Amino acid sequence: MSSSLATDLNLLSSFLAQPHLTTPQPADCIVICGSSILHCAETIFSALQSNPSLCSTLVICGGKGHSTSYLYGAIARHPLYTHFRDEIEGWTEAAILYKILSQCYDPASIAAAGCRVLVEQKSTNCGSNAIETRKLLESLGVPTPKTMIIVQDPTMSIRTFASFQKCYGDLTHPPQFFSFPTFVPRLREGGGGLVWDVPGVEAAGLWEQERFTDLVIGEIPRLRDDEAGYGPRGKGFIAHVEIGGEVEEAWARLKRKVGGSR
Repeated sequence: MSSSLATDLNLLSSFLAQPHLTTPQPADCIVICGSSILHCAETIFSALQSNPSLCSTLVICGGKGHSTSYLYGAIARHPLYTHFRDEIEGWTEAAILYKILSQCYDPASIAAAGCRVLVEQKSTNCGSNAIETRKLLESLGVPTPKTMIIVQDPTMSIRTFASFQKCYGDLTHPPQFFSFPTFVPRLREGGGGLVWDVPGVEAAGLWEQERFTDLVIGEIPRLRDDEAGYGPRGKGFIAHVEIGGEVEEAWARLKRKVGGSR
């Protein structure tokens, strides 16, 4: 693997993460989408622990999908959570994240400060994360948020953002959405291959590199607004995403070098 491979992976990774925010910011609603990258949820839980008035509503969303097994694995490997690895087997992603919140943080003090914590357990993908979050908020009479922060695995951040845009696209005044993946995955050359280069994030809590490469390569075709993609001209799952030529060129080089899904 060469440094050019790292350059192309990092370019795609930055595009897919789409970090509008680099630190937690106040918002009407923060949505944490379940994934195996526990750093995302932990960042928000820690921020709320320090500043419970950060948001009025926190939605932890995620049912059981095709990647839920990776979350079970992440729990089993985590030094603070491995003791409940057997208990959470078969649970939804949202239920697992809520258990982390309830056991390792102080949700009572967060709620006492006025932050309502909701758990959504029906969604199974990025699109249904958005749909089921909106259904849950509306069913409980929560006014449409003016600002909404979307916290998602960085490899799926831009797609999830576009899913929320699509979901609320019928409103005259939809929420103002912000992506906050909590970090942007980066790789560098080292030790005869590629190693993670993400300050502040433990490498043990990240993807296996083969899976990461496959996720990154597989995401671009989904985002394309063509007959095969998820955009308005294709399946209609997401709002239009503009993919620049530099991103497409990097994707093509990666496909030639390593293959990957799609």
